[in-house]
Amino acid sequence: MRKTIESLFTPPEPHWVGNGFPVRSLFNYAEHGARISPFLLLDHAGPTEFAPGNERRGVGAHPHRGFETVTIVYAGEVAHRDSCGAGGTIGPDEVQWMTAAGGLLHDEFHTEAFTRRGGPLEMVQLWVNLPARHKMDAPHYQALTRADIPEVALPGGAGVLRVIAGDYAGHAGAAQTYTPINLWDMRLRRGGKVDLTLPEGHTLMLLMRKGSVRVEGERAHAGQLLQLSRSGTGLALQALTDAELLLMGGEPIAEPVAGYGPFVMNTRAELTQAFEDFNAGKFGQMPASADAALAH
Repeated sequence: MRKTIESLFTPPEPHWVGNGFPVRSLFNYAEHGARISPFLLLDHAGPTEFAPGNERRGVGAHPHRGFETVTIVYAGEVAHRDSCGAGGTIGPDEVQWMTAAGGLLHDEFHTEAFTRRGGPLEMVQLWVNLPARHKMDAPHYQALTRADIPEVALPGGAGVLRVIAGDYAGHAGAAQTYTPINLWDMRLRRGGKVDLTLPEGHTLMLLMRKGSVRVEGERAHAGQLLQLSRSGTGLALQALTDAELLLMGGEPIAEPVAGYGPFVMNTRAELTQAFEDFNAGKFGQMPASADAALAH
């Protein structure tokens, strides 16, 4: 049985997150609810051209609890720091998988080098929910370089598939996940045809980053997001141009969601506790930075 297209979302107008990321929010749990589980939110930033400058752009320290943020950079460079002492720089085709879980603070800025030289910035940030039993686990961080992420040639010379998480044709993804998730970064050559097999019952979405692709006979183009049926296992893609897309699939988490801003829990009481803990300073302190002056 084949997947069918249930919804096709055209991107909204962009809005700024901090002063460094002009993003289009393609879905969120408040509007789309359980139909997108285990995912919570997807922001697509750029592509935007930044002029060379002296002041780093980005988002200052802010908290998270109860879920994970997955940031994929396609162009530009982003520096991350958090209150657990983790962090680093991610550049093109690299990924930071941050498990906020029980709570942390972090900031995200263009790197100093990217600020000085300017250029295009494009990135995606996906929020992934955690099951109740893991929401208060210790936070941790996975930095995935290009070398860490398996790149698999697709049959018939159709293109390549990078396995960020999950499994494709026996190639295990680089990221460790709490629930079954497939996160595949795909680059298709014009005319390339791919027939994928996905798990029955899983949520499945496609972000069209570049180009045009026929998805189960329907044309989709850059900027759009498609949601596929949970029923069925087969998915046919045909690239009408050179194309790049992100496949997001995962087993739904059948639990209530209570969220507000940077916190996503299961009950209103847990949400209230998250705000109380944050206000009481229980999310830690951001480390001092030698270039802190450049971050403001």
